Amino acid sequence: MVSVNYEDLSMAFDFVSFGTPMEHHAYLSLDTGRIYWVPEVDAIDEEELPADLETSDRYIEIPHKNDLGLGRQLALRFVEEHLPHRYDAAESFFRHRGAYARFKDLVAADGFLEKWYAFENEATERALQQWCQLNEIRLVGTGSSQSI
Repeated sequence: MVSVNYEDLSMAFDFVSFGTPMEHHAYLSLDTGRIYWVPEVDAIDEEELPADLETSDRYIEIPHKNDLGLGRQLALRFVEEHLPHRYDAAESFFRHRGAYARFKDLVAADGFLEKWYAFENEATERALQQWCQLNEIRLVGTGSSQSI
């Protein structure tokens, strides 16, 4: 079983999730625990990347937040739990570009922005832990709220 540092995994997850799905990629070596970052624009020296990175079963791709239900679904779950009277407005945001910024403006207007960030961080930690368990990866280090 390979080990990966939680902070390293979290940073790679954020990198992958920063763009749209399939825009940025990161891969974890199941042999060494090293994470390889692959941006859409090739800013990394290709010699550093293994030739079989995308084809070998010895690397696993770090998921995008949408793959783990941490995008639109999480935002709407937060609104449903904490701001149910704003659910219709929030749901309508996600039918158009720029939804996340409008969502954060709505949450901030009701004084729930810090609560949203805590909710999102906790859900992300839990989802990454579950993803690691499913893929037989041992997490080491700590997240923001607990030891892993």
